[in-house]
Amino acid sequence: MVVKMTLSEGAEPPVYATDGAAGMDLRSRENVYLFSGDYVVVCTGLHLEIPKGYEAQVRPRSGLAFNQGITVLNSPGTIDSDYRGEVKVLLINHGKTTYVVKKGDRIAQLVFNKVERVELELKGELSETKRGKRGFGSTGNQ
Repeated sequence: MVVKMTLSEGAEPPVYATDGAAGMDLRSRENVYLFSGDYVVVCTGLHLEIPKGYEAQVRPRSGLAFNQGITVLNSPGTIDSDYRGEVKVLLINHGKTTYVVKKGDRIAQLVFNKVERVELELKGELSETKRGKRGFGSTGNQ
């Protein structure tokens, strides 16, 4: 699959850090202060033309989350195939101190996936299963 892209001036293209990486590193196009407990939208300068039937997901970087408490608030953030605007990353600071995002910093990962559209059918009842209606941690209690 080929994904077309454009970059704003000063933006860096996403790249795979290793041959086995599932996600491409997204980099900040700006300097941003991220105060403890706060969240902010960070610009990447990247615009994508994703083929129909695919999506891109914006996911956190594990090292940034582990070392600084910085993660993607709406993880994973979905970029639809018909979106042509700038890819932006919604970061939140769960850490105890202010974190400074510098221009060029790796702030998130971009993962591409194939998606299928479904047709929902309204039914009077659903089939029964062993689990039934139990949710939120119920599978660990069987």
